[in-house]
Amino acid sequence: MENYVQRFLLDDLDIRGAVVRLGPVWQQMLAGRDYPAPVARLLGEMSATTLLIGGNLKQPGRITFQLRGSGPVSLLVIDCNERLHIRGMAKCDEAVPAAQLTGNAPDLLGHGQLLLSLDLPSMREPYQSFVPLDGNSIAEIFEHYLKQSEQQPARFFLAADEHGAAGLFLQKLPGADERDADGWARIEHLASTVKPEELLGLPAEELLLRLFHEETVRVFDPRPVVHDCPEDWEKVRSMLRSLGRAEVDSILQEHGEVLIKDDICNREYRFDAQAIEELFRENPPTLH
Repeated sequence: MENYVQRFLLDDLDIRGAVVRLGPVWQQMLAGRDYPAPVARLLGEMSATTLLIGGNLKQPGRITFQLRGSGPVSLLVIDCNERLHIRGMAKCDEAVPAAQLTGNAPDLLGHGQLLLSLDLPSMREPYQSFVPLDGNSIAEIFEHYLKQSEQQPARFFLAADEHGAAGLFLQKLPGADERDADGWARIEHLASTVKPEELLGLPAEELLLRLFHEETVRVFDPRPVVHDCPEDWEKVRSMLRSLGRAEVDSILQEHGEVLIKDDICNREYRFDAQAIEELFRENPPTLH
């Protein structure tokens, strides 16, 4: 597989982790976007991170992360469900020349916040959590978030380019110090030696063997990742019906068509006068 998340456990140390690799899925997410390279890198690293966290969903649901900032990259959005179906987008100030999009995450994002939204069928409404953007990279921002929310140290090692995105995740479990007082520090140091080209190029088991060859590593079966952005005309039609005929006709009169943009899937839905007429003829307004 070229797109997968593979979990592992360092049995003797009570440290868990996962590896994510994205190839064609990442290229599908980038198709038609024309993001400058630094923006694509941030989005790729965030895609990898979302999958590493979302892979822990134990029941049907959807997890969404948003990074909102005051910098030239004002928004990064990634969501995935329990089946690792992923989609995402970035919003960048088009007035800023690509040559000026340099530096680390704070330079590109500015001040802002990280938002988590977790939507499960068992919940009456989605759970949401906000934390300030704190860190010099996507990895550090999410490490800070997990430290605040789960009270357990975690590390992310991430890489992304135009061809792929990848990541290595480690988290110290509550019993780790009792197993080996120096275990977390040792594993953290070994993981920090990983190079971007290794994250992007080595299969998960080969990567783990290179990094932790003296440790007992239990590797679980890989889970496939899918880019999931199907067309949904009926959802758009329902939204237009909910606006009402008068509002839709006003838009049509002003612009000559009704254009609905689905930014996260990079898709447009266009309706001309005939399509609008058919839309409301099929579902005439209900009289009360």
